[in-house]
Amino acid sequence: MTPMLQLDAVDKAFGGLRVTSNVSFSVMPGEISAIIGPNGAGKTTLFNQITGHLLCDRGAILFQGENLVGKPPRQIVARGIGRAFQIASIFPDETVLDNIRVACLSKLGETRKYWRHVADFKRATDEAHAILDSLGLDGQSERPAFELAHGDQKLLDIGIALALKPKLLLLDEPTAGMSPDERQQTRELIKQLWKSYDLTLVFIEHDMDMVFGIAQVVRVLQQGALLAEGTPEEIRANKQVITAYLGEDF
Repeated sequence: MTPMLQLDAVDKAFGGLRVTSNVSFSVMPGEISAIIGPNGAGKTTLFNQITGHLLCDRGAILFQGENLVGKPPRQIVARGIGRAFQIASIFPDETVLDNIRVACLSKLGETRKYWRHVADFKRATDEAHAILDSLGLDGQSERPAFELAHGDQKLLDIGIALALKPKLLLLDEPTAGMSPDERQQTRELIKQLWKSYDLTLVFIEHDMDMVFGIAQVVRVLQQGALLAEGTPEEIRANKQVITAYLGEDF
């Protein structure tokens, strides 16, 4: 099977600080996987390279066989890579529904017509409601987004990414700042979204219950380099990972 995403010797440095170093791995279609590691390990930088927000100094990033290096973010999104950010990237003054509907219109190529009456956007509106329903947010569709609780704003950001119909979805710390109950609910929801939207999904996370609870593959970054890669069981037993990140008591 051909990988959906393949990184080959990816590097990025800021001045003398190397943030990602010779990172290589492959993500297979339909995989749900996690990237873990200490703060400053290069996890978000790696996502920024995949999505075109940062240019690689060296290496290749192949998505369905096409090298993405040098392509702008909008072209990468159009090819089928969606992303939700560590800090929710939403339109706070717009309604919850409009946050999703604008993304649906963008995917339909109709954003230039957005000044027309909302009835002209039945398809986008129906799609937006379906996404909100899958997130458990449809009951809050008419609220301004800034009124949502922190966890719901994170879910709304995921919804915006889903509206663009990605084949590969990247989630940057989807449970950050949530209570234990919210984290558990979000963990189950992400697993359900992965199944129902037929996604390939890669997430960055510090919540080890989520990582070892739903990931099929876990990749560990340390000081910008890939320290280990394997099943959750293999990573739990890896002495280098225990020393560098998990700790002896994990």
